[in-house]
Amino acid sequence: MAVRMCLGPSPNEPSNLQNDFPNLHGHDEAPNKVNPGGTFKTTFGTVLTCIGCMVGTGNIWRFPRILANNSGDEGCLQFLLVWLLFLFFWSIPIILIEYGTGRYTKKATVASFQELAGPKSAWAGGWIGVISVGISGYYSVIVGWCIYHLFYYMGNALPEDYATSSSTFQSFANESAMPVLFHTFAIVLAALTVLWGVKSIEVVNSIIVSIFLLLLLICFIWSLTLPNAGDGIQFLFTPDWAQFRNPRMWVDAISQNAFDTGAGSGLFVSYSAYMTAETGIVKYGTLIPIGNNIVSLLCGMLTYATVFSTQSPYLNKTEIVDLHAFRERTSKYRFPIFFNEMGKGGRFVCIIFFLAIVFAGLSSLTAEIELQVKIGEDFGLNRKIATVLCSLTIFLLGLGSALDLNFLINQDFVWGFGLLIAGLMFLYLVIRVGPSTFRRKMFNEYSLNDWHLYAFWDWLVMFIAPIEAVVLIIWWAYNTISESPEDWYKFLPESFMSTIVQWVGVIIILITINLLTLRYRGASPSDTPGTHLFFNSDPKTPITTISYNAMSSTGEDTRDGNYGGHNNETDDETALLGKGELN
Repeated sequence: MAVRMCLGPSPNEPSNLQNDFPNLHGHDEAPNKVNPGGTFKTTFGTVLTCIGCMVGTGNIWRFPRILANNSGDEGCLQFLLVWLLFLFFWSIPIILIEYGTGRYTKKATVASFQELAGPKSAWAGGWIGVISVGISGYYSVIVGWCIYHLFYYMGNALPEDYATSSSTFQSFANESAMPVLFHTFAIVLAALTVLWGVKSIEVVNSIIVSIFLLLLLICFIWSLTLPNAGDGIQFLFTPDWAQFRNPRMWVDAISQNAFDTGAGSGLFVSYSAYMTAETGIVKYGTLIPIGNNIVSLLCGMLTYATVFSTQSPYLNKTEIVDLHAFRERTSKYRFPIFFNEMGKGGRFVCIIFFLAIVFAGLSSLTAEIELQVKIGEDFGLNRKIATVLCSLTIFLLGLGSALDLNFLINQDFVWGFGLLIAGLMFLYLVIRVGPSTFRRKMFNEYSLNDWHLYAFWDWLVMFIAPIEAVVLIIWWAYNTISESPEDWYKFLPESFMSTIVQWVGVIIILITINLLTLRYRGASPSDTPGTHLFFNSDPKTPITTISYNAMSSTGEDTRDGNYGGHNNETDDETALLGKGELN
């Protein structure tokens, strides 16, 4: 006998989910669906793990650089306003889709798209996986930089000026073996965490993210006490309204917010697969991105306070905010100088802080590898084998970034901006299912003790978010071509042609693989989204409709208005179904 699961009001009332959820082709929602990899055990660990997905070198290294690139002569406030706008009208809606999708399907992106949107849409989930691999390739190099600085300053004095700090990094970068070595080291550390499963991920993130946030707060407060720090803060929050006409600023704002929060990366799909109906994913998907952006803002304030403090004796305001010069003075050079300003205890704090940065970077890299490994597991790969294969792929793709900084800049530009396309894929998934149905089934009827998601979200994901993404892409393409008529078709680190060729090439490959796979497998019940949960060898066997309490981490009765009573006669079948042993 096959078992169908539903959220009906009582065990005896059948569900007509085919009408409510047409794109699932009869697949009922399954709050009692068990992830064989386990679940998160504590709220504290879950929250810090989700923060660890977001917080990393992107907040410390990338955000100040992008902020500097989009500063005007008067200040940076215009970028911050657009950046915050996209937090609420792009990143948070996309992240909520990820949480809802992963918790429902208990799978990663490819299998989730296949289950919810149909087998012909699996390539869209594949695109998100490719984005993850592309970002991981150069992100692991950046984490390796941080590991190098950690070890270097354990045995060497802190630099007193920009020239000395720059020389330290350049000598490291020009030694080809060293970046590759630390790139490898970063991958191995993250892969080991993934290999040990969700329990180790939760414990490790609970420790390292807490340390990072505490040290960041201490350093931020200290930076405000430096001479001329107020000038930097004032510049940061002064607008240059003329910059609103620059499409690159808008594109950078949305791509940086997506990079900052992980929106569209698929990371929350894999992590939410370990969550239960008790997990308040609407709360998480709203508050954690806001907290992450506060961390980025603190990093930006710390940066500007430090740069203005260290450079004011030598440069005037105009020279300090020169975009090219300021870009070179951000992040990887400025922190050692900042800690040197602290005096005798500066070196100790520098070591601890770089340790925290390494931890934060590893938490994000761990999330990237976890997504890729889970994609492999969904297709039958052993977790150990999948971890090794994913780590090897990241290593090979990252070699170019480790050996050539221009290649790293290109990969950051292509795949960082590619998160915008990945976000469109998630919007397509919701539109395919139906925004109202998705909101109701994935959130409001599934969750226990969570915020209610209102109908405005339907309009946001159906119209506002897709329109803003398409407009920005077209605007960016037009502006890039019109402003660089002689260079846009060249393969430069941040050129239009370089980006489009890589995007189109990957999409063609993914669609080809998708179509060939469908043709090879042929039509079968398992090709229809959701049917693998309740089809058995005899399609004529009647399906028993039962109603369950939401899956809880404690296994206790969690009845409320959304859930019916528990049918004890089907417990054994439910356990088998959760393990994938009942078909």
